[in-house]
Amino acid sequence: MRTERVADTDVRFRRGGAGSRAVVFVHGFLDDQYVWDGVVGELGGEDIETVQLDLAGLGERTDAEGPFTLDRFVSEVGAVVDALGKPVVLVGQSMAAPIVELVAATRPERTLGLVLMTPEPLAGTHLPAETVEPFRRLGGDPRAQREVRRRLSSGLGEADLDRLTVIGARVRPEVVRALVDCWDTGHRDGERASRYTGPVLVIRGGDDGFVTAEDAERVRRRFVAADVAVVDGAGHWAHIERPTAVAALLDAFLAGTPAAGPAAPRAGRQRWRTAFTDKSADAFAQAFAEEVVLEATVLTRPVEGREQVKQVLAAASGIYESLEFTHDGSDGPRTYLEWKATAFSGMPVQGVTVLTADDDGRIVRAAIHHRPLGAALRFSHELRARLQGRIDPACFYDGDPRPA
Repeated sequence: MRTERVADTDVRFRRGGAGSRAVVFVHGFLDDQYVWDGVVGELGGEDIETVQLDLAGLGERTDAEGPFTLDRFVSEVGAVVDALGKPVVLVGQSMAAPIVELVAATRPERTLGLVLMTPEPLAGTHLPAETVEPFRRLGGDPRAQREVRRRLSSGLGEADLDRLTVIGARVRPEVVRALVDCWDTGHRDGERASRYTGPVLVIRGGDDGFVTAEDAERVRRRFVAADVAVVDGAGHWAHIERPTAVAALLDAFLAGTPAAGPAAPRAGRQRWRTAFTDKSADAFAQAFAEEVVLEATVLTRPVEGREQVKQVLAAASGIYESLEFTHDGSDGPRTYLEWKATAFSGMPVQGVTVLTADDDGRIVRAAIHHRPLGAALRFSHELRARLQGRIDPACFYDGDPRPA
């Protein structure tokens, strides 16, 4: 193992092994980077490097100053990913699951996959005050911390409990309160489908009383391509309780994750989804190459150039009342996205979008296929009205907006 530091920060990370891709492990509430040692020691996959780090206020960084927020943690873990300079699989336990998801969403071209271990929801738990307050008071109370861990686990031995209690007891009370606020309040992105569209594995302990089967399923449903695995005989700290079983799940996940991965189409797909979520012309502009071409069922002819295309798609995203990407796939530089939506007071619209990305992950061509015909014609007519004076009206349908 070797330790490195992110330039001009107090963020240090340990690197072990060598490979064309890295597995970055991020610990959860009251824990530190060393809780992953058992899993790391059991990994059998080849061509991987392992990376572990402490979040601010925890582990070897208990003296760090605040603020202790999700945004700060995402920024620091993202900086570690950037420093590695290679594709990564991100693994986050409990409170760290939202952190690694947000890192992946901002670095789709670098992230090969996500593993969410006994995950807190990105939207937050929003526990009743009488339930969350005992967690906020855990700072400076080792006995209470030990009892919480014992209650939420089934496979932690006395030595494990001793070690974890020592780690948690070092965390300042004000940091504990801030961390609880992080995972209880959550992040606004959790109220919608995840911006990360790559492969995801959700792992829960079969005896976890905090993250139930229903909770894990709610997390899974936010992703386009996610599976749930259960570790029997383990609770909330499955990676410590059953490290061999968790390592086997990680090895299987890594075996299905290409060493380099289709970075360009993955990045293009991510930028496309993000732009439709944000519904802004600027967000679409960031997704497109300068000479992008847009073709669509709702257009009578292609629209060309970033400035023109971003106007059309920003207007189109505003027409949808809801939009869900249901399936996707890639073939070389192309990505295929199947979606369903509603518009015009609940009218169902479905379709398939084909995106072609360049080597930098910028979209150079988008082809959007709408159905049924009536919805497509009404959509085109509405775009014509909304883009009057900005886009040539000859690009749109000008007949009856509600054909029989």
